Amino acid sequence: MYRDFANFIHTNKDVLLSKWMEQMKEQADPAILLVTSDILYEDTSREFLDLIVANVLGTKDGSFSEKLDDFAEKVVHLGWSVHFVTSGLRTFGLLVYSEMKRQGLFSKVKERDEDIYYDFENWLSSMYNVVVNAYADSWEKTVSIQKTALQELSAPLLPIFDGISVMPLIGTIDTERAKLIMENLLIGVVKNRSDVVLIDITGVPIVDTMVAHHIIQASDAVRLVGCQAMLVGIRPEIAQTIVNLGIELDQVITTSTMKKGMEKALAMTNREIVEKEE
Repeated sequence: MYRDFANFIHTNKDVLLSKWMEQMKEQADPAILLVTSDILYEDTSREFLDLIVANVLGTKDGSFSEKLDDFAEKVVHLGWSVHFVTSGLRTFGLLVYSEMKRQGLFSKVKERDEDIYYDFENWLSSMYNVVVNAYADSWEKTVSIQKTALQELSAPLLPIFDGISVMPLIGTIDTERAKLIMENLLIGVVKNRSDVVLIDITGVPIVDTMVAHHIIQASDAVRLVGCQAMLVGIRPEIAQTIVNLGIELDQVITTSTMKKGMEKALAMTNREIVEKEE
């Protein structure tokens, strides 16, 4: 019976594709249609249909898995949710079943309607497993890549002048990120031969005991490799929190702004900013 479904799809591909796309557009999130052109939407839908036929007919040559992975990666990047994809599969299956029944193709089969529908449900289930697994794998890969990229951006060390580097921090600092900050600081100051490193916490919303502890540890660590750490961007509310918590920052140079911190860093490296006369 599976082959009957696949043969019907293959024979009536264009008609089914047209009806299917119209039905799915009615169900689609407007945001999906906004970022997907009509041509791309049709090409992606046709690709999905070809994969369905190949899966059911059993024509899984060596490139089938690769095509399935490419398709899953494409729909993930397009922002299509797994709900939209599985809903599309369900809608397409019901469309095929309805069209075959309307054309009287089931009357030629010596099976009861319940048995035919049971075969139909099994067919859909097998497709669900294949598509959802491929989608899940692609989603996990995408999330992993994005996580790595975010980690690289979450604690960058930027060489500004010879001997002076800056690490701008934005957002909450947890234990995992604190370890990354420490690693990037140590690797960066050695690589860039930094004499002074400015840790900018202007974009850090909360500085508690844990955050301050990690900053002190980072400062001590870079001092051991011959670099002086400077904490800049201390807002009034952050300064008050540090005092109330009794946190000691005696070994860390602090300034309220990046501008003041840069002036100090230049002075520590025997340089200064001088206005050029006209």
